[in-house]
Amino acid sequence: MMSIGALSKQSGVHIETIRYYERAGVLPKARRAANGRRVYGAADAGRLAFIRHARELGFDLVSVRALLALQEKPEMSCKAASELASIQLSAVESRLSRLVVLRDELKRMVRGCRNGRVVDCRVIDALTNMQ
Repeated sequence: MMSIGALSKQSGVHIETIRYYERAGVLPKARRAANGRRVYGAADAGRLAFIRHARELGFDLVSVRALLALQEKPEMSCKAASELASIQLSAVESRLSRLVVLRDELKRMVRGCRNGRVVDCRVIDALTNMQ
């Protein structure tokens, strides 16, 4: 058994985030020690690691909840998990495309700047005239 502080250190998840996950229902409510403090076991740490990794991959809590439900039914088809991952992959690819466009625009702005006076600044001009 470990305290919320120990779980936080072990998992790299902030204490407030652990409490939030409990309120959101993706992490079960912690058992309480005689002194009223939360105590967690290895299963809680494993579940929190799963949640953290899913969140790092950009899954929202609705998707995390669905993935956790699937994890609890190991004999089911993993088609739903694959569909959730495919949706997330599409979202990441879309963000990457937008970031490439942003990068190219920033490069153009920086290349156009002659580091002279603000009145002649291509960066300020480009930002002012963007629509």
